[in-house]
Amino acid sequence: MANPSFLVGILGNVISILVFASPIATFRRIVRNKSTEDFRWLPYVTTLLSTSLWTFYGLLKPHGLLVVTVNGAGAALEAVYVTLYLIYAPRETKAKMGKLVLAVNVGFLAAVVAVALLALHGGARLFAVGLLCAALTIGMYAAPLGSMRTVVKTRSVEYMPFSLSFFLFLNGGVWSVYSLLVKDYFIGVPNAVGFVLGTAQLVLYLAYRNKAAPALARKDDDEEEAAAASGDEEEGLAHLMGPPQVEMMAQQRGRLRLHKGQSLPKPPTGGPLSSPRHGFGSIIKSLSATPVELHSVLYQHGLGRGRFEPVKKDDVDANH
Repeated sequence: MANPSFLVGILGNVISILVFASPIATFRRIVRNKSTEDFRWLPYVTTLLSTSLWTFYGLLKPHGLLVVTVNGAGAALEAVYVTLYLIYAPRETKAKMGKLVLAVNVGFLAAVVAVALLALHGGARLFAVGLLCAALTIGMYAAPLGSMRTVVKTRSVEYMPFSLSFFLFLNGGVWSVYSLLVKDYFIGVPNAVGFVLGTAQLVLYLAYRNKAAPALARKDDDEEEAAAASGDEEEGLAHLMGPPQVEMMAQQRGRLRLHKGQSLPKPPTGGPLSSPRHGFGSIIKSLSATPVELHSVLYQHGLGRGRFEPVKKDDVDANH
């Protein structure tokens, strides 16, 4: 019959490797777009350091094979992520990240290995490395506290994905059980912290998961009402701006920024605004339109889709 600790360790390996593999979709996007966009790079650097140190700890520890396999696989994946990020990062980010990788993942790791092998012996060596690994892991498990604060503040779980919280809970629980079976508190303490934090995140998720839906519904309703309210002024805005301004906006639509209270250019005298079909009230509303109203008008005319239908001369003549 197989040893229970071995079976639990195998399960922990599977769960942890799934967690380590979760950023694969992110890096496929980075490679496809040849850009790191706004993805943060620091978590990959710190996770690479943590998994490297845990691999070293597993090599020092008697019967630490399962610790070596899971963290060795994690370190390999994190090294790939860090390399890809360095390839596609902007020049300034690349320089900053490269310095930190050399300092932490090369220099600091080499220093720890050298001190442990040359200056420490026996139980002291395992204790020092285990303590360092536990401290790093607790720091990584505590990182989602910011997300939990955001959930409570916004009453929305938008920025705390359920899958991440669930795997944090599962991973911490399995490795906590493993640590009790093998009596390794360096593994047990940080994973117990992770289990507690994962449980707290799941409780928050259950408490706030339905809170975002009404807020989004109200937002959609407000946008629909604003779009409906601006429907009467849509054609007035097109006549107000005139075909030259419309074409210029179509060319510069990527740089268009409209703010509440910012007026549009005033129309030339004798222009199409004299049409009785567009009253003075419509002109004033167009000049002080909110961003939502302006967005609705521009989208209906095709600017949001990459085209804009200019006002036909026949229509203008017919209005005079």
